[in-house]
Amino acid sequence: MNSSVPASPSKQGLLPNQLPEAHLGLLSLCALRLGDKSVDWSLLARGAESPEGLWTMFEGNLREQSEVAHKSLPLLRAALAHLPEARERVAAELESAAAAGARIVTVLDDAYPANLRAVPDRPPFLFYLGELADADHRSVAVVGTRGATEDGLSRAKRMSKELVAADVAVFSGLALGIDTAAHTAALDAGGRTVAVLGHGIASKVYPAANETLAKRIVHSGGAVFSQFWPQSRPATWTFPRRNVVTSGSALGSIVIEASRTSGAKMQARIASEHGKHVFLLRSLVAQETWAAKMVADGRAVEVSTVDDVLGRLGSAPVQQVEPEEPFEQLTIGDL
Repeated sequence: MNSSVPASPSKQGLLPNQLPEAHLGLLSLCALRLGDKSVDWSLLARGAESPEGLWTMFEGNLREQSEVAHKSLPLLRAALAHLPEARERVAAELESAAAAGARIVTVLDDAYPANLRAVPDRPPFLFYLGELADADHRSVAVVGTRGATEDGLSRAKRMSKELVAADVAVFSGLALGIDTAAHTAALDAGGRTVAVLGHGIASKVYPAANETLAKRIVHSGGAVFSQFWPQSRPATWTFPRRNVVTSGSALGSIVIEASRTSGAKMQARIASEHGKHVFLLRSLVAQETWAAKMVADGRAVEVSTVDDVLGRLGSAPVQQVEPEEPFEQLTIGDL
């Protein structure tokens, strides 16, 4: 994929081949490895949001006093011995990002998405194609199963179309099914949509059937986000992390259709833990036990129209649920 959309310096990230030293330092910390282990990226993101915190980590120390920080400190100190190799990997990944026409925004930048900055498991960086936009502050994720019914696709399209008509940006995961319907309807209605990838920005689009859709999003003034190294391929563990960014980037998530094993169900849980709005369609609540339980527990609200969603965007979510291990990075075990 290549982006031809002109970037506005006031709202955009940086070119991969023009990064300041602090940004290169943050990426190098993320690239550190000791065997098959690396320091929790969300921990690095939280620690690096000031220059002092960034250099504290280069000295082998962490300011955060959490369980994950305590567990990560020995790993960080041992891995710093491999900093030259980490810098080499960063250089190679940035070269790939530049070749793809991507930009990068990090937690060090004012342009880092405001909604995403507010969640504890935010990624330290995003590579992206297209444009960042202040309008994304007022955004909703529309998600659901890949194996959607015709009714589900119709509901996703209607919800997405009506959201953009109300100047709400639509986020989704570029998957087949509900995600594709949500992105396409937003574009057809002339609205803004952002796709969050489960792989690197320089990797082939997954699913391949949506490569054209991804390009259309970019060329229509939207954006394609990736929190992974540019050359990273899709894997089972990348999609739970993709859901974190999709949830974190929006004010809330609307789940159209999702079984108890669906990734969209997991996003509903993540959104609740983030303190975001969780909107579950009435048809979903009627059909799925997990959805009815979330509503009964006060962790989600049942909706049937876009007005039910819009009326709540300016208010606090029904109830914020703390994750069992605050700030812990999601893994495939969370599927």
